[in-house]
Amino acid sequence: MSGTPPPAALEIAGVSHAFGTVRALDGVSLTVPAGAFVALLGVNGAGKSTLVNLATRLYDGGGGSIRIAGHDLRRDPGAALASLGVVFQSRALDADLTVRQNLAYHAALHGIGRRAAAPRIAEVLGLVGLADRAGVSVSALSGGQVRRAEIARALIHRPEVMILDEPTVGLDVRSRAEVLALTRGLAARQGVGVLWATHLFDEVGEADALVLLHRGRVLWHGPPAALAPDGDVTGAFLRLTGAAEAA
Repeated sequence: MSGTPPPAALEIAGVSHAFGTVRALDGVSLTVPAGAFVALLGVNGAGKSTLVNLATRLYDGGGGSIRIAGHDLRRDPGAALASLGVVFQSRALDADLTVRQNLAYHAALHGIGRRAAAPRIAEVLGLVGLADRAGVSVSALSGGQVRRAEIARALIHRPEVMILDEPTVGLDVRSRAEVLALTRGLAARQGVGVLWATHLFDEVGEADALVLLHRGRVLWHGPPAALAPDGDVTGAFLRLTGAAEAA
């Protein structure tokens, strides 16, 4: 028995954006299927944060469309944003509050009452490995723990899509690996579609989908092994960007 396939977790089609005469994005299209981990890779200035800001509606305007869990972001922003969890590059937690208080506040912003929020807070803190840190002030957490708490915050309303913008900036090697493994696990076990924006080539895994963004344009969208059979994603990126700039 055939049926209509479920919508992609995130679908970005022909998105463009300019700041005055500077074109930051030029016809960007990409898809994040449900349960997939998609690495959005580009050097600083490639347009990653502009795309994240458009997808989270911090910016508006430009051409193209963005659909989150099947909801058009412009036509139905409430439903679209209710399906989205975000971890921004800049820290978003109140350092003077406990982890639990931060999550309770965020739950309230999503219309989740105190009684319903309590088990959800326990659930997401368990998912990110911070069940024993709920009553601890955010100021007492390590950098990696803060990022995990922000992931828990982004999960509190049970989104279908998560966008993380340079989430490992400032973390040591071990913390970076832990946050990456945690997020990939959420995609695999919870069915959350993940868009992971990064400028760090070593954060792209063999099983990830890869989107290469350069000067506001997508140069590649597919499995890393098809782009770089030898595993040298950096070298493949340099060849692609060199060809694009020479064209």
